[in-house]
Amino acid sequence: MTHFDEMRLGGQARPPYDDYQSWFDRQDPKRLLQKAGDAERVFRRTGITFAVYGDTEAAERLIPFDIVPRIISGKEWRRLVQGIEQRVQALNAFLDDIYHRQEILRAGRIPKEIVANNAAFLPEMIGVRPPGGVYTHIIGVDIVRTGENDFFVLEDNARTPSGVSYMLENRETMMQLFPELFQQVKVRPVENYPQLLRESLTAVAPQGRDGSPTIAVLTPGSFNSAYFEHAFLADQMGVELVEGSDLRVVDGHVAMRTTQGYKKIDVLYRRVDDDYLDPLTFKPDSVLGVPGIMDVYRAGNIAIANAPGTGIADDKAIYSYMPEIVEFYTGRKAILQNVETWRCSEPNALAYVLEHLDELVVKEVHGSGGYGMLVGPAASKKERAAFAKKLIARPGNYIAQPTLALSTCPILTSKGLAPRHVDLRPFVLVSDRIQIVPGGLTRVALKKGSLVVNSSQGGGTKDTWVLDD
Repeated sequence: MTHFDEMRLGGQARPPYDDYQSWFDRQDPKRLLQKAGDAERVFRRTGITFAVYGDTEAAERLIPFDIVPRIISGKEWRRLVQGIEQRVQALNAFLDDIYHRQEILRAGRIPKEIVANNAAFLPEMIGVRPPGGVYTHIIGVDIVRTGENDFFVLEDNARTPSGVSYMLENRETMMQLFPELFQQVKVRPVENYPQLLRESLTAVAPQGRDGSPTIAVLTPGSFNSAYFEHAFLADQMGVELVEGSDLRVVDGHVAMRTTQGYKKIDVLYRRVDDDYLDPLTFKPDSVLGVPGIMDVYRAGNIAIANAPGTGIADDKAIYSYMPEIVEFYTGRKAILQNVETWRCSEPNALAYVLEHLDELVVKEVHGSGGYGMLVGPAASKKERAAFAKKLIARPGNYIAQPTLALSTCPILTSKGLAPRHVDLRPFVLVSDRIQIVPGGLTRVALKKGSLVVNSSQGGGTKDTWVLDD
């Protein structure tokens, strides 16, 4: 495959990289490698790590960071923003619909069983409308690029999207290492994200309270893979970081334990999955959530971000219907297209996938983090045969997509710049308006030729620059 190089075209720097290329050409390669080492020390000192479940030798890993930024022009960004806003509006309308009138199901635009039989669909949310009518307060939309003007949505993260702390720390680190570069290149800021997040959460607080709403971040605890981010965001917003054991229901409200007694919470930014949120409603043995919180939520006395039941919008089978969903709720064709997708639950699609396993990427509909998937061209014949048995046994559990010619951005190596495949996760805040921070988390596959960018699978991150033009 030929891959679109985001930095160079025909041997020359593409316009977004003009100023950066001029600066780079004047740098001493040894100094840049030294700066890369400095960046690693900054991350280690700050404690920017992630947990790897099942890896006893490296339970905590330093997330790799590359000092060559990924640069997007203002024009490219404006097009992405239009497509993302349209998609987010459709996702929120879809969630509201399936938990109320279910018009899209009655219209036959998507099969009823794909919702009714979905483990992420919560019957407990039927008839419940969240404060402000917002289901997806924080969304991460994964976008890939295959050409100059070719952007595709790879998946939607509407449950508990992670990675925004890395976006912020990447920018902070780059500004520490290369302050002179930011004077030469006009880059739009991302550091106001925590303030925007707090404002967005404040805007969806239940009505009828006295004074400013009390906000807290609910974490499963320090052993969670994204605990650094939970603590980071709570600190940056100036709100409390709490665990389930710190909370209880008092007089029809959720309250957190303080030195002055229990204090009512108005908005809970939860980083705990639905199943563990309320042991009285979901998993009875959960110690991560709050007994009775769903009763408080149904009564309208607390806002939970993101709303329970939004996980169905993460489902990759639902993703395959997003073009129809966008058109149904917005009345317009999707600005950002899906990647072509085969639903293995359909016999004809399953037959095609089994015949072309060596060409396709196969994913679990509920999978994440690069786990439970098969990258056909990189798999051995034995691995493909074993995966085919899984497909035949549970076809509805999988979708398949073509192996895309993902764009590349250069990383810094000891031998100079080398192209590596990337994707992009912009972060969207939804309240009484939609806000998209100009940038996002660029994940990069550090292994030559690899298409898997997840940090748990050996990927790293880059600072993402949106130019102010």
